Amino acid sequence: MGLPDTIRKNLSLRKEMSIGFYLTDFLFRKLLRQNSGVNWAIHHTSTIHSPERITRGKNVFPGDSPGVYINANNGIRIGDHTNIGPNVGLVSSNHDFVNNDEYTPAEGIDIGSYCWLGMGAIVLPSVKLGDFTIVGAGAVVTKSFPEGYCVIAGNPARIIKQLNKTECEAFAAGRE
Repeated sequence: MGLPDTIRKNLSLRKEMSIGFYLTDFLFRKLLRQNSGVNWAIHHTSTIHSPERITRGKNVFPGDSPGVYINANNGIRIGDHTNIGPNVGLVSSNHDFVNNDEYTPAEGIDIGSYCWLGMGAIVLPSVKLGDFTIVGAGAVVTKSFPEGYCVIAGNPARIIKQLNKTECEAFAAGRE
């Protein structure tokens, strides 16, 4: 039996997540202090470095899927209604080739609205993904796809399908 909608709304609990998810989140983030700097509920097996450098849109909860790894040292922006699947890696900085104690300067990651990052996808520093970019499971995204409206997959990721921009925009307008 689930919680009544009024309690879920007052506590900002999402319908698709079980009460067990929130209890486990409380245990790990608040009591055990794992990912304690994150100010939204995440899966206890996910890791987020520099959560204060993440800008997230409406209905976006990076790390709520199991095994997500996010390094936001150089900043990450995620647009509205974007889903991040299990075991996804978002890495906004790289180590220096010579000195592993230092990071190389890089731009952060910019992910548009209505994107979907499939299981095990990896997005590397300075990548920009436009709205409605679907990243296939296991893809390694090393370059930007700022125009969006596409499905990308592979290692390195490349466009495997173009999406109908008119259909995508009609879908987005219906959700607002």
